[in-house]
Amino acid sequence: MKKLFVKSGMTVLAAIISVAALAGNKDRSGQAGAAELLINPWAATSGVFGSNTAVVKGLEAMRSNIAGLAYTDGMEIGLSYDIYLKGANVNVYNLGFAQKLGHGSDAPVLGITIQAMNFGEITITDYNNPVGGIGTYKPSFFNLQAGFAKTFSHSIHAGVGATFVSEQITNARASGAAFEAGVQYVTGDQDNFHFGITLRNVGTNMKFTGEGFSFDSETPDGTGNTISRLTPTEKFEMPTYLNIGAAYDFYLGGKSLKNKDDLPAHRVTAMLAFTSNSFNNDYVGVGLEYAFKEQFMLRAGYRYEKDISNDVLSTTFYTGFSAGAGIRTKFNGNGLVIDYAFRPTHRPDNGVHNISLRFNLKRSAKAPAAE
Repeated sequence: MKKLFVKSGMTVLAAIISVAALAGNKDRSGQAGAAELLINPWAATSGVFGSNTAVVKGLEAMRSNIAGLAYTDGMEIGLSYDIYLKGANVNVYNLGFAQKLGHGSDAPVLGITIQAMNFGEITITDYNNPVGGIGTYKPSFFNLQAGFAKTFSHSIHAGVGATFVSEQITNARASGAAFEAGVQYVTGDQDNFHFGITLRNVGTNMKFTGEGFSFDSETPDGTGNTISRLTPTEKFEMPTYLNIGAAYDFYLGGKSLKNKDDLPAHRVTAMLAFTSNSFNNDYVGVGLEYAFKEQFMLRAGYRYEKDISNDVLSTTFYTGFSAGAGIRTKFNGNGLVIDYAFRPTHRPDNGVHNISLRFNLKRSAKAPAAE
């Protein structure tokens, strides 16, 4: 009965998520804001261009499918640094923390991430000074995300999360909140077939306010007095999207992998994902990851969207391709993962670089072994 209840709940959740996300209207393209919510700073995910919805695990899952956060064992700390369009002085910084709240395999996991963007200094211009010369300013884009995930059975993992969004410059600001939910399902003789679904960035409207929208003008009575007027601003929505993915692990090297501690000599994971955006083009992505003894990984991916190869009609600066690599090692029983990814771009053609570090800290010696 428990398994039936969990599976039924997952089916209902998937149906609700599908209906909600597919209700988007592409005629409203360009009307959404908070586009930084679409940036995934983690290099392993970027290396397959986000196609790992069904298999992403640990802290990194918080920016793609939060259900994978449930796989965290003990404590995980991660940080990433992204160079966006090298030479444009746009950088993305991300710091995250995940902690398993208990010792059983089904204990819940709490995760927190902080993401900030640096645009460098931008020249201030106005009507009287169109080329600047009156100073500079620094935009501040900041996201704080909190998530909760749990293993409901050997096959089913689910999670929910919320993100506080803040955007501001010297004299204008906006804030809002976005919510997400996700499910991952695993099956097969060797747990090698994976399915995932997530709905992200369902949130409140945002609206810019501040002194930047006010100006002084003469009163209509002709007395020469001035009054301060406020320019009205329009609300905008979050970039909501639905992502559905599947993946299959091919194990090579002769091991049966019936023992969870066994590691294959070689693993090849093929991934497929579809993203339905409420305000942007839909994506179809494929990814491939090769792992040697789960210590060295190579990744590649391709994401297709409408007109992506057309320099005139394309609405993205990506070419669609991605590649990356990772190294996993241990010291004093703790784990360290270093990942790198590169996604080439056109208009300009300097690309996006992602570098990530993740530390997996072992459990206390007094803690009981996981089931």
